[in-house]
Amino acid sequence: MKIGKILANLALFVTTTAVALLLGEFVARRFLNPSDYLGVEMVHDDVLGAVPSATAKAGFDAWGFRNREVPKIADIVAVGDSHTFGNTAKMDESWPYVLGHLTGRNVYNMGMGGYGPNQYFHLSNSKAFSLKPNVIVWGLYMGDDFQNAYAITYGLKYWANLRKLPDHDVDADIWDPPAPKPNWQRKVRVWLSGHSVIYQIVFHASAGGRIQGETQIRNAAQLYPGAATSLIVPEKNILEAFRPQSMLSRLDQDNPEILEGMRITFELMREMNETCQEQHIRFVVVVIPIKEEVFSDYLEHNPKLPLSNLIDKLLPNDRLARQKTFAFLDESHIPYVDPLPALRNSLGNELYARSATDMHPGKNGYHVIGEAVSEVYKKSPELLQASH
Repeated sequence: MKIGKILANLALFVTTTAVALLLGEFVARRFLNPSDYLGVEMVHDDVLGAVPSATAKAGFDAWGFRNREVPKIADIVAVGDSHTFGNTAKMDESWPYVLGHLTGRNVYNMGMGGYGPNQYFHLSNSKAFSLKPNVIVWGLYMGDDFQNAYAITYGLKYWANLRKLPDHDVDADIWDPPAPKPNWQRKVRVWLSGHSVIYQIVFHASAGGRIQGETQIRNAAQLYPGAATSLIVPEKNILEAFRPQSMLSRLDQDNPEILEGMRITFELMREMNETCQEQHIRFVVVVIPIKEEVFSDYLEHNPKLPLSNLIDKLLPNDRLARQKTFAFLDESHIPYVDPLPALRNSLGNELYARSATDMHPGKNGYHVIGEAVSEVYKKSPELLQASH
């Protein structure tokens, strides 16, 4: 009898908690923007590698992107990866939205985490052109777009025509990397991050989440030995973490796979520029720098920092990749924006996420990038104005 009463009380507690959580989720989705909190659940696609699932679109627009709706027309379409999507920031804080606010233009954000030049190219042709834009802007992230171009080209048969190297097995799935051991708790957390606004608010968007993130940054070298390091300059209000090892692998100019990814990226940008010219649309590239380059004045040749040897290898590789990229854009007469100087002028403004595991900008960093693009518009308005 006593056990029955305990079980009944437990069932009542579970039921009441579930109802309260469901009600809280309904209220949160009613008064908050779900895309400010939810991750995007992705499913396999033979062309793009992965696309938003049907359920994921409930928190985003009809195409699965981070906008309130898909417009009939847009002045500017921004295509890119998570740095264009606006990871770690709210929808209205992403750089395409900032660009729209500062220029008064209708900007549609077609950024998606994990995407690269191949996806930018396909989305521009299959969706962006249908919005009849005056401008298509690609957010080219130096940190992984070349690696992504290689992985998608050699991992998906659809892109085989771009291959120059011998065919070999390449995993194009960067959205669900294999875990060392199956972990049901991780699977639950990943599912909640894509389906529960309440979960994201409690564990990631709260003051507690910020405190936890700053603690990670301060202790990055101890928490992630060999993978992360910290830069703490209190008098400059600088508190940042870096993961140079993974970044070096994506920019290594001695790696034939990275060089092939650069060749593919340049080929796709050249073809996109030609297609845009045929349709009287302006094609612009925003070259988004890696975090280590932004803080290079403090990081480079600083033996006091853990992993300083990796940083000193990374930065020359990044600069050579940037040099090649800018040379290609100049030779191809493709207008571009380099937000690096603007970011360097704002180092003490908490430009990046308060985390030692997530290297994306935060709202302040995205705002600087959006401002940098809008400044180019003010100085050269023909870049972003109608050319039809």
